Amino acid sequence: MSTSKTNTIVKKLFSLLSVVRGYNILVLIAAQYLAAIFIFSEQKSIKPVLFDWHLLYLVIATITTVAAGYIINNFYDKNADKINRPIKSGLDSYVRQETKLSLYFLLNFTGFGFGWLVSWRAAFFFAIYIFGIWFYSHKLKRYPFIGLTSVTILTILPFFVIFVHYKNFSKVIFVHAIFLFLIIMIRELIKKLENIKGAILNNYNTFPVKYGEKNTKKLIILLMVLTLAPVSILFSYPAIEYMKYYFYLTAIILFFIGFYTWRATKTNQYRLLHNILKVLLLIGVFSLLFIDKSLILDKVVTALD
Repeated sequence: MSTSKTNTIVKKLFSLLSVVRGYNILVLIAAQYLAAIFIFSEQKSIKPVLFDWHLLYLVIATITTVAAGYIINNFYDKNADKINRPIKSGLDSYVRQETKLSLYFLLNFTGFGFGWLVSWRAAFFFAIYIFGIWFYSHKLKRYPFIGLTSVTILTILPFFVIFVHYKNFSKVIFVHAIFLFLIIMIRELIKKLENIKGAILNNYNTFPVKYGEKNTKKLIILLMVLTLAPVSILFSYPAIEYMKYYFYLTAIILFFIGFYTWRATKTNQYRLLHNILKVLLLIGVFSLLFIDKSLILDKVVTALD
């Protein structure tokens, strides 16, 4: 194989990873398994969770449909991305649109198929989820409130399917979901501030476009204040153990983000804040390890026996 052909293949591979957000997919896999092990599952051992084939099928169904969602979102946003993310847009262009669309349908079919291996209800859920992602990318993202709410819900839904699988209906899970919902909504608003130029040029009626940057910043700060409610409730649960330090960190970072957001005016400033929130969510995923330390140790010991 010639060097030029090898370089072309490597470029296309990186292009595909960029389109399907390979990093986000890996984080999603880790988040679903950690949530299953340390929150949703009532098993005392890690082993039954790791060898739960239905859980594996649900994770595969999730990552394939989410990856397909990134592809269709990339397809509809190609013009806006040329303005908002010119470097990424250039990398994404190494793969033809026809190839991307073929992969989109293949991934969705795979996701539906693995959902069907679990149950017809799971298959129905993923069918609705696939439609929801397409409808958001095609229509809903152009509207301020509906677009903001729908993308936040679509981001949280992969955890809902694991939650339903284990039928663990504890209050602490609902409170944690509210906290996650608020943080993701803050991130989406900052992301929309970051992408405001592309939105204006492509007639996307996003929240900052319709209501202005100042009102968007006010909503971001309001949402930050609202996060105090679920956090204060979570602190009353002894099970969060050392994860409380994550919430302390979150409070400090949100204070910084609120202050910096109010003063920010440039795309690079919003991009920095967006990336900080992505890192904060990543830390939150791995901080699940610190929920109820005695129970975690019990699970580890049982797995080693």
